[in-house]
Amino acid sequence: MRKAAIFLFALAGVFFIDEGIKALFYQQHYNWQSSCISLELHLNRGVAFSMFAFLGDYLKWFQIALVGLLLFLAYKEKWYCKYPLSLGLIAGGALGNLYDRFSIGAVVDYVYWHCGFNFAVFNFADVMIDLGIALIILQELLKKDKQC
Repeated sequence: MRKAAIFLFALAGVFFIDEGIKALFYQQHYNWQSSCISLELHLNRGVAFSMFAFLGDYLKWFQIALVGLLLFLAYKEKWYCKYPLSLGLIAGGALGNLYDRFSIGAVVDYVYWHCGFNFAVFNFADVMIDLGIALIILQELLKKDKQC
């Protein structure tokens, strides 16, 4: 029960924080510029680096299937017992980006790094997905394996 609560709180926290930040950019048109980082609205109709944008409306259905498969595997393989926080971060970020895709037709991105080199524009959900993956890798490297 404790691990399910950790998962659900992480998922809900990431989702609502992500959507709140995105509202600043999409609805309130927040914009801030500096020499290295710009915080400005970008609508991403693809995935990372705008890949697969050519799939159009089909992309969101493919992503739902992918997220569903990952959640099924997490349940079947009992990953939720081993990585409740990490999976909550990943699921919250994935659902935040999926919500954008269904509600406005694109993912709201807003952090643009351009200091020394141009990097992909990203958002809080993307950072939480990456953090969740990094935590899983770290836990596996440390091998503090606890059974469910």
